[in-house]
Amino acid sequence: MSKLATKPLYEGSDWNFDTIQRIYDTVEQVAHEELDLNTYPNQIEVITAEQMLDAYSSTGMPLLYNHWSFGKQFLTNELMYRKGQRGLAYELVINSDPCINYIMEENSATMQTLVLAHAAFGHNHFFKNNYLFQQWTDAEGILDYLEFAKRYIAQCEERYGQIQVERLLDAAHALNRQGVHRYPRGQARDLKAEMARENERHAQRERDYNDLYRTLPKGKAKAADAAVSERAAALGLPQENVLYFLEKSAPRLAPWQREILRITRVLAQYFYPQGQTKVMNEGAACYVHYRIMTALHERGHITEGSFLEFLTSHTNVVSQPMFDSGRYGGLNPYWVGYNMMQDIAQVCTAPTEEDRLWFPDIAGGGDVEGTLKHIWANYRDESFVSQFLSPRLMRHWRLFKLDDHEKVDHIKVDAIHDERGYRELRRGLARQYDISWQEPDIQIVDVDLAGDRTLMLEHHVTNGVLLAEKDAGRVVQHLADLWGYEVVLAEIEPEGGSTLKEHKARPRASGPRLAEG
Repeated sequence: MSKLATKPLYEGSDWNFDTIQRIYDTVEQVAHEELDLNTYPNQIEVITAEQMLDAYSSTGMPLLYNHWSFGKQFLTNELMYRKGQRGLAYELVINSDPCINYIMEENSATMQTLVLAHAAFGHNHFFKNNYLFQQWTDAEGILDYLEFAKRYIAQCEERYGQIQVERLLDAAHALNRQGVHRYPRGQARDLKAEMARENERHAQRERDYNDLYRTLPKGKAKAADAAVSERAAALGLPQENVLYFLEKSAPRLAPWQREILRITRVLAQYFYPQGQTKVMNEGAACYVHYRIMTALHERGHITEGSFLEFLTSHTNVVSQPMFDSGRYGGLNPYWVGYNMMQDIAQVCTAPTEEDRLWFPDIAGGGDVEGTLKHIWANYRDESFVSQFLSPRLMRHWRLFKLDDHEKVDHIKVDAIHDERGYRELRRGLARQYDISWQEPDIQIVDVDLAGDRTLMLEHHVTNGVLLAEKDAGRVVQHLADLWGYEVVLAEIEPEGGSTLKEHKARPRASGPRLAEG
């Protein structure tokens, strides 16, 4: 496309709100007309550096309940920022309807253009269309739910005391990573109905768990297998969502305590898709902002100097420090995602014979936007890498796979650049984004109803990696405080089922107490 004689949207680095409006309108036009993106309505908020630090501390949410850990996080981030040890993000975007975009007031006009293209249209489109976000999040209801959660927890602090609520939140936060459903269950949650549901629930006592614990067997139990089956059916075991189980079945929690557990697990579930789509989400946003900024330059909406400023920032974001660099911190998801998006575009428009062999469904199809939007909607990081990482990129990145075993005193190069090696490399890298490798497989498996009500969990060890001793001990202690009785976590060897290690804890007197609701 040849450059048109169009007046630039801005001159220099200064901007005002009229400038932001002009930039937004033009970026929106390119995003919808040229890329055909499908987005939520946008809400743009200009914030200061201190407000950005505050947003960092509350996991990026626009309003959240109070907790001491958020203040600690704020002070840590602020200290590092003031000392120049870390920078701040140019923007922050919320998966909500409308999609809230926080942009820094310190940004230049070019950076405001970039972040609007990146967040308000790149991330926004991904949030709205990716199947994981559609399955697990309610973008329309999340803001109302956050308001409800903040108000409810504040009311609990007034009624039951700040210390009681903080101890409960401490325990719930410690179990956050084990507070999600990893597989679909029923229909998507309508978060706007949560307030009405809570009022109904608060008006009546818990029924199921009371009936369950009032009818504990006395004397001799039935046959062991039958008893285990009955308990499993009554309690919904095995259960990977620990917070859900405690909310429904912990015998010593009051209704308000169960509601706070529900709030923390609903928010944990809201963030669940983001951990599985970091590469794709950032890759899609970088691809979109590059296409939009290039189109703006070609149309004369931004000057040569502004485009050079953009390219400098873009290059820094999608760069990959090498393993021997002091800046190395693993694979940069922006780099992986953006390069794979660009590579897919090349496969669609100018495929090699190798591309045709590896990607026969998309090679030479020519529909770059349609192909990418299909991928953005239907894949997560693990499946995306396992199906679309090309041999060309593996060669360019100089990837190879090492076979490293703890009990073997040498390292073996297990995969190189040949037919078998490419497939092994792709499979191996995809595994690094597999949720079953990222998070430990911990499940509640039984409760000793006939005895002392001990709660039993199992960690099915993957790759021989046991839980960190100190962290496991602390989390099991929080779990015991919430359960109200002893908790035993056994780490189980996958082959043979033998117990490798056990972690035990009894509830502390200082833990969350049963309080009348």
